[in-house]
Amino acid sequence: MARDWTELTHLTSGEEIVVERVRLTRNNVAIEGEFALPPLAQLTAEDQVFVVAFVGTHGSIKDMEQLFGISYPTVKNRLGRLAGKLRMVEVASTPDTALPADVLDLLERGEITATEALERLS
Repeated sequence: MARDWTELTHLTSGEEIVVERVRLTRNNVAIEGEFALPPLAQLTAEDQVFVVAFVGTHGSIKDMEQLFGISYPTVKNRLGRLAGKLRMVEVASTPDTALPADVLDLLERGEITATEALERLS
């Protein structure tokens, strides 16, 4: 399955993808319509690997430097580029913006929707 996803990202060359059918394998139910992919799924396979590694290192830039053999500024620049692709903002530059942890807590408790969480973070 992961291999299929990698092939799909290469095939589309970064073009926008619209999913028109989703099948739930456990109960074999299919849903048809027009579904946008979530932001993480819209990243290239290489960027997805970088995000997964960053989460896996618990956000340690030092560990990312060692893992990928790149410098601190390179890690920071890449994270900045990915944040832009994911339409995130730097909390430090916008003090009135809700902290990501607070937004995630609200989302987890069901007090806001995923769409509202994205709006509060951007």
